[in-house]
Amino acid sequence: MNNRPHIEVPTSRREFLAKSGGGFGALALAALMGEKAQADTAATDDVDPRAPKVTHFPAKAKNVIFLFMEGGPSHIDLFDPKPLLNKLAGKKLPESFGKVILAMGENDAPLMECPRVWKQHGESGLWVSEWFNEIATCADDLCVIRSCVSDGINHSSGVCQMNTGHVIGGRPSLGAWATYGLGTENQDMPAFVVLTDSNRQVVNGPRNWGSGFMPAAYQGVQFKPGADPILNLNPPSHITPDRQKAKLDLLSQIDHRHSEMRNDDSDLEARIKSYELAFRMQSAAPEIVDLSTETEETKQLYGIDQKETNVFGSNCLMARRLVENGVRFVQLYSGAGSGWDAHSNIEGNHGKLCKAVDKPIAGLLKDLKRRGLWDDTLVIWGGEFGRTPMSEQGNGRDHNPTGFTMWMAGGGVPGGRTIGSTDELGLRAVENEMHVHDLHASILRILGIDHTKLIYRHKGRPERIDMNEGKAEMKLLGLA
Repeated sequence: MNNRPHIEVPTSRREFLAKSGGGFGALALAALMGEKAQADTAATDDVDPRAPKVTHFPAKAKNVIFLFMEGGPSHIDLFDPKPLLNKLAGKKLPESFGKVILAMGENDAPLMECPRVWKQHGESGLWVSEWFNEIATCADDLCVIRSCVSDGINHSSGVCQMNTGHVIGGRPSLGAWATYGLGTENQDMPAFVVLTDSNRQVVNGPRNWGSGFMPAAYQGVQFKPGADPILNLNPPSHITPDRQKAKLDLLSQIDHRHSEMRNDDSDLEARIKSYELAFRMQSAAPEIVDLSTETEETKQLYGIDQKETNVFGSNCLMARRLVENGVRFVQLYSGAGSGWDAHSNIEGNHGKLCKAVDKPIAGLLKDLKRRGLWDDTLVIWGGEFGRTPMSEQGNGRDHNPTGFTMWMAGGGVPGGRTIGSTDELGLRAVENEMHVHDLHASILRILGIDHTKLIYRHKGRPERIDMNEGKAEMKLLGLA
């Protein structure tokens, strides 16, 4: 009979091996799977895995705000002017540009003009179209990378690679790697926060900010748009702090007792930590996420007083407040659910979305400066890919992962300059190509991390953010 009280029945094969034959079965299993108990990867250490860590290099920035335009913004309509495109508009792509593989397969579509008004801005003379007139006022702060390249031809693979380094899901996100490598300065708030501009599902969902094969403690926490970004933050009125703490203490005792024989379960450990963090957040978070304490002038700076810019402006202001309070990595999604995907009517699509983000982003850059956060905060702008010079459905553009634009600002990145270039039509990167792996390596380098040394051992394999293929761009550090 197995129901006698002194008989403990193993609940899994792993537990059976750990308890059988003095644990030699577990040793054999560990050898076969290449598992290794290491202090830097164990999720059950007494030390909080999110505790601040020492960097490999002196860090230029310590926080990141990633402005993600989901769906693929058109670089040739925003930051990469191509006069030849308008001259050849209506004609087929010249044979000299070679064969092109398109996501939607509309082959032999004619080139489509870019009706934007382009101007050079700032002392640097940086080119920006009239769709981003507010961001253009910060031209001397932007380092525009015109030669970005990815492998994802559709949204799922493109968004996945830009967030995790691989076109197939399951790997840790960039925010998770940053948290793993740096920890966080505020133990009462999540280290990695995600903000979206609507209740629509981002392509791939939470996998974009997940921790993959790393402990769940490093995954991102999604805040909701609106007045109450953190659900269930405040306890019911009849639950006193002492009563709630007593309940959590009892739950913690039960969970820790359960986890003692399951020390390989990082999800369980992360759940325990999340309860503890949630309790601390009830004291710290309400003040941090309360935008009503900001001045009217600040709200206007972000466009919160205007209908078109209210949502993204609120998210940008929230991002500033989060990094100001020690949150390590904040990612903002514009166009959640591939909103920037302009296969048709790019004028209406991009016109509306640019209006929604232009003033908020400019406000964020200016506010970071005046609050003394500029040098410590790296701001990144971009999407999963760009768009083609050829038309689609007559008035739209298809996906273009072979050459597109991103920019960085703050965090010690020299502004008022461009890095790399695409060909004369904006189809492919031709100078100083920067693959997603290079972008990730560069971002970590700005944070003081050597991406080749930031290793997590998974099944005996030393895993890195760049899949062992990237290199940091020294121009972003002002070293070239």
